[in-house]
Amino acid sequence: MSDYRQLTREVFLETAQVLKTGLTSLPIRIGLTTLGTEVEIKDLIKGAQIAMSRDPGLEVVIIGPDNGESELKNYPLQKEDEVHELLEKLLDNGDLNGVVTMHYPFPIGVSTVGKVITPARGKPMYIATTTGTSHVNRIQAMVKNAVYGVAVAKADGVQNPRVGILNVEGARQVERHLLAMQSRGYQFQWGESQRIDGGPILRGNDLIMGSVDVVVTDTLTGNILMKLFSSYTSGGDYEVVGSGYGPGVGENFERLICILSRASGTPVVTGAIEFCASVSRGRLNMVKNQEFKQAYQAGWQIEVQQRPANADQEVAAPPAKPTDTQISGIDILQMEDAVKVLWKHSIYAASGMGCTGPVIMVSAEDKQLAVAILEENQYL
Repeated sequence: MSDYRQLTREVFLETAQVLKTGLTSLPIRIGLTTLGTEVEIKDLIKGAQIAMSRDPGLEVVIIGPDNGESELKNYPLQKEDEVHELLEKLLDNGDLNGVVTMHYPFPIGVSTVGKVITPARGKPMYIATTTGTSHVNRIQAMVKNAVYGVAVAKADGVQNPRVGILNVEGARQVERHLLAMQSRGYQFQWGESQRIDGGPILRGNDLIMGSVDVVVTDTLTGNILMKLFSSYTSGGDYEVVGSGYGPGVGENFERLICILSRASGTPVVTGAIEFCASVSRGRLNMVKNQEFKQAYQAGWQIEVQQRPANADQEVAAPPAKPTDTQISGIDILQMEDAVKVLWKHSIYAASGMGCTGPVIMVSAEDKQLAVAILEENQYL
C-alpha cells in the first residue's frame, strides 16, 4: 500500500473513532518527564493539566517525580537512565504516542524542529533545527534541516510552509543546493525577507516579524534563537513563550520525542505537549518519510566541495584599481577562495561586508567577467 493510501485509510479510521466517541480530536497519550527541571515540578504539572483541559482527547502521563498533588498517572523514577529506558519502552509498545522530555541522546542524523511565537505578529514559526545534529557537515546539515522543518510544519497543519534561510555561514551554499533540488522536483515554497532586498535569505528583522513559516539555520544558532524567543520577557531563567525545541526528526528514527529546556515554565510546557500531540495526530513519521523520499530523488545528498589543491598557495594580487562595484551572494565560508580565483584571472578584487552580508568588491568594468568566473567555479 502506498504511503498516501495508508495515510488516507488511517485518517478515515481515526475520524470514525472521533465521531463514535464524541471527542473533538483523536485520543492521544503523551508522556512528560520531570527529572532535571530547573523550575518547580508543580509548574510542569500545571502545564500538563492546562493542555489536558484544552483537549478532551489528551492524556498526559508523568515519568519521574511529581509534586504529590496531581491525579495524573505517574511513574516515579529518580534516575535519568531509568527514565529513558521506560519512555522508550512505552513508546515502542504503543502505550504512549509521544514524549516531552528535557534531555534525550539523539543519534547523529537526528535533530529537533522548534516552534516559537514571533513577537511582532504573534504567529507561529518553526526553527529548523534546535538540538541534535542532522549531519557532521554544516552545509549538508542545513539542507537536511530544511526538509526536517517542512515535514514538521506539514504534520502540524501547515499545508504549504514557506521556507527561508537565516543569514549565517553557509546560507548561500544551502540556498543554491535547495534551488537545485527544487529544479529536480522537490517541491516546497520559498518565503521572502520583508527587507527591501527580498529573497529567501533572512535577517534578524524577519525573525521578529515571522516573515516565513520555517527558518533554516544551524543547530547551535537555532538553540540560541529558541532561548531568546522563549524567555526575552522573563529575564532568562523561566521560559514563557512558545512550544519548546520540538520533535526529533531523522532517517530511521521513528520515536516521537520532543525536547523542552530545563528552564521551561508552565506556558511552554503546555505548548510543547500540544505541539507533540499535534504532530502525532498529523502522522509526523509518515509525512517526514514522504518528504525524505522526494528529497532523495531530488538529490539532497550533497557532494562536499573540496577546496582547490592550491587554494592555500600565495597568489599575487593584480595591480590595485578602484573597486566601485559589489558582487553579493558569495558565502562567507568561501570568500577568501573566491577572491583568489579572480586574482588568478588578473581581476583585482577585495572582500568586504555589506549590510546584507559578505560582498566582493571589483571595478565596474570587471564585474561582468568576474561574475561569470565566480559562477563557473560555483561561488555564485
